[in-house]
Amino acid sequence: MKVILIENVKALGKTGDIVNVSDGYARNFLFPRDLATEATEKNVAILKQSKDVVSQKDSRNRKKAEETAEQLAAVSCVITRRVGDQDKLFGSVGVKDIEKALAEKGFTIDRKNIILGEPIKTLGTFPVKIKLSSGVSAEVKVIVTGEQ
Repeated sequence: MKVILIENVKALGKTGDIVNVSDGYARNFLFPRDLATEATEKNVAILKQSKDVVSQKDSRNRKKAEETAEQLAAVSCVITRRVGDQDKLFGSVGVKDIEKALAEKGFTIDRKNIILGEPIKTLGTFPVKIKLSSGVSAEVKVIVTGEQ
């Protein structure tokens, strides 16, 4: 029996795949758990149409992310912190601080998308990678200065 997977099924396939399974497996396992539907002509046509809509939406989101990446490439964030002896920071600069600095510049970036290996603990200029969508990322300069 041919079925269309509604969800990922381990060792069988991913969402949207059309796979051949035994009748009993489909009737007794996949259908009751809403993991698959029968691959009729109508369901295959609906699947094709929904894949087209999703791909169009993905391309629009990717284009928007690329535009944002271009804008972010020109941005540099200046973060001021108290400094001790030998220009060592009291505390550190983390993703929360970078998120706040970007918000002040007019960019709303979720802190989960800011990739910072470890918190910044010294003065200087640091490149910080920001993931905007799958395959699209930008790099922002973060300048940490000492407070007078």
